[in-house]
Amino acid sequence: NRNIPFDTSPRAVRLYYLYNHWTMQGATYFFIFVDLALALFEEPAVYLLPFLVTSLTEVLCLLVFFGRLFHFAQVTPRDVFWKDTKNICIMITILMTLIDLIVFGALRISSLRGVRWSRPLRPIFLINFAESRQIRRAFRSIRNTLPEITYVFLLFMFSVLMNLKTVEGLPYFSNYLEIVFDMYVLVTTANSPDVMMPAYDFSWWYFFLAVVYNNYRKHLKNEIRKLAYMKRRKMIEAFNLLKVKEEAEFVVKEDRWKRLVKLVAPDISTSHRELLLRICDEEQKGFVDKKSFVRLADLLNIQVITMKLHSHPLEVWIPHVYNSAPSLLLRKMVQHKVFVWMYDVIILINAVFIALDEENPFISYAEWVFLSLYIVEILLKLYTYEPRTFFARNQFWNWFDTSIILAALIATVLNATLKSVTVYNSQQVLDIVFILRVLRLIRIIDSIQRFRVIMTTLINIVPTMLTFGGLALVVYYVFSIIGMEIFHGKVQFFGGNSTVQHALYCGNPALKDTTFARAKYCKNNFNDIASSFVVLMELTVVNQWDELLEGQLIDNMETSENDLGGEEGAATKKKPKGLMFKVASKRYRTVDALLQRMFEAEIPPEEEGPSLEQILNLSPDDTYLKNPTFNSAV
Repeated sequence: NRNIPFDTSPRAVRLYYLYNHWTMQGATYFFIFVDLALALFEEPAVYLLPFLVTSLTEVLCLLVFFGRLFHFAQVTPRDVFWKDTKNICIMITILMTLIDLIVFGALRISSLRGVRWSRPLRPIFLINFAESRQIRRAFRSIRNTLPEITYVFLLFMFSVLMNLKTVEGLPYFSNYLEIVFDMYVLVTTANSPDVMMPAYDFSWWYFFLAVVYNNYRKHLKNEIRKLAYMKRRKMIEAFNLLKVKEEAEFVVKEDRWKRLVKLVAPDISTSHRELLLRICDEEQKGFVDKKSFVRLADLLNIQVITMKLHSHPLEVWIPHVYNSAPSLLLRKMVQHKVFVWMYDVIILINAVFIALDEENPFISYAEWVFLSLYIVEILLKLYTYEPRTFFARNQFWNWFDTSIILAALIATVLNATLKSVTVYNSQQVLDIVFILRVLRLIRIIDSIQRFRVIMTTLINIVPTMLTFGGLALVVYYVFSIIGMEIFHGKVQFFGGNSTVQHALYCGNPALKDTTFARAKYCKNNFNDIASSFVVLMELTVVNQWDELLEGQLIDNMETSENDLGGEEGAATKKKPKGLMFKVASKRYRTVDALLQRMFEAEIPPEEEGPSLEQILNLSPDDTYLKNPTFNSAV
């Protein structure tokens, strides 16, 4: 929450650190999740709980939200707090939810039916707390995009309604109900080309989806540009507070810089802090200038892995044997690429044997051979590479290989032992053994470069996907609650083997002889929150959605310089002593980070950039005048 305009008094700063502590943020997200999950236990429920239990739980969540908001009010200046619409929305939502609970509870006591109209408002807490700035940014970009694409959409619809006809010569939209249905099909992408193609065949100008993308991208870039400029201004403000004059320029002294970094990033090691100082003060003058100080935030955001280089235990215990000619030859063979390729071939052969009939004794014996080869591989690697380096926290594939092999060894030995002592045929243990065998095939991902690129790309886009996942959750939740209130009980599911006559038309005579009932879609209903989510998911993705995914993004997101491969190749070089630092990633993990770096490049290092008022009033059509060629670059 770097953009919180907090008070600078000592008490407010302490409260600011407490507000941003991971435990406080985790507790907030936990109670937001509990509040949203109440829909599982309220009528219509997946697992029904008494109203008193759910209402008291919701009141507890509201108290936590109010406490969090009160804490935030102690951090920010009073005038800023009351001008922030997010805070007003949270307070109004808390008040409306309490009123709804009281009214609904009174109606239940009076045996009258009520509607919990405040439940669709619950996602407001997920959106408006300060921690959810990424979701708010996505919402703003979508909200700002809608007005601009509305005109194009209306023009497109006007042309379709007035001029076009279908292939059969009939009007494109003949009546209101057909318009509603065809537009529903088009919006949900179900058979979208079938609805769109008559207009597209007439003129390619009607294909307006590019307008949606371009406008969304424009507003997203504007959001990120504001953040980049705000970061520059705040770093300049921090420099002005800490600076002292050294000869002809203002600088930050080394001791003050160290205290600042220790306060801002208390979790990094002393050696990491010294590394950052060497970068900021390359000539070791004893101070950090303005240009180097401004980039400190970027340096702290770079994930650096500190690796302590150790000697192999065998080299310490039996150096003559470990450093002998046969030992060096063996270690060189293990470090060679041919060793990796050989085991890749073994994995592929193992995959063929896994697909064959296990009842064949030859196949069963072959499994022991493959398992033995994998164990030998692990032992050879542990002999070649220092164990603590081999099992470092960042060596995911080494941990994965060893865990799978050990688990498969234990399960296979247990299975063989039980078979030999008793008449034993437990399908569960056999399934576990088979799953472990199949999991061993995943190891080949670490060996093939293109596979590693794909895996790394998938991992790196997770934060962005979580943002849009939260956005989808909000939309789904609101419409699920509304759908349950309106359509609950209208469609019934009786099970696949039900003999009840009502099952033929989903318990609703209006659905008799309809395609919906004949296709057995009865479970697609709004009878509880889980079923509602499934229905909305089906309406979102349905068929032919994959035809829209034409772009090949993998190569643009990652390259061979950024992967999850191990450090085994480094062992072929002469080992340095002491500490070694490794940058975890040399590439931009997200498009946001790339755009931020490009916008920061607009501002010359010696300048502060636009004023605060100019930053807040930036529009997507504005550019920073210091760099007239920026638009062509972006």
